[in-house]
Amino acid sequence: MAGQFEATVEVDRPVAEVFAFLADGRNDPEFSPRVLAITKRPDGPTAVGTVFTSTVKDAGMKTGREFRITELVAPTTVRWAEISKNLVTASAGGYDLQSISDTRTRVRIFNTLEGHGIGKLLVGFALSAARKDADAFGRRIKAAVEAS
Repeated sequence: MAGQFEATVEVDRPVAEVFAFLADGRNDPEFSPRVLAITKRPDGPTAVGTVFTSTVKDAGMKTGREFRITELVAPTTVRWAEISKNLVTASAGGYDLQSISDTRTRVRIFNTLEGHGIGKLLVGFALSAARKDADAFGRRIKAAVEAS
């Protein structure tokens, strides 16, 4: 079983600033408390093929995660796919950004979660937790971008 969660929030920053902040996955700890550490390779600007490697804590367990940028269209679209092998992975995810005005941007974030092996039994719980937190997650993104 796979499923998706999403959130939409309006950020009081121009779309180009929001895109720059969110395209750099090293900013994820600013709004995602589950991300304990994150690195990027290769050095330089984020581009298709860039990989972000993180240590996250979910349900009391630390795991390693790797996400590859699969699409990057400034200033509106960021897409990724998890390439690490975990019980539950984000097989696809992304940000859709829409300029509302010169100083305001609508951000939609989504992730498609997929279970592997015994993770097929766990993905429903992960989806439920992610959906329950989706609006708060959107608010944390808003706060982090506006504080940057």
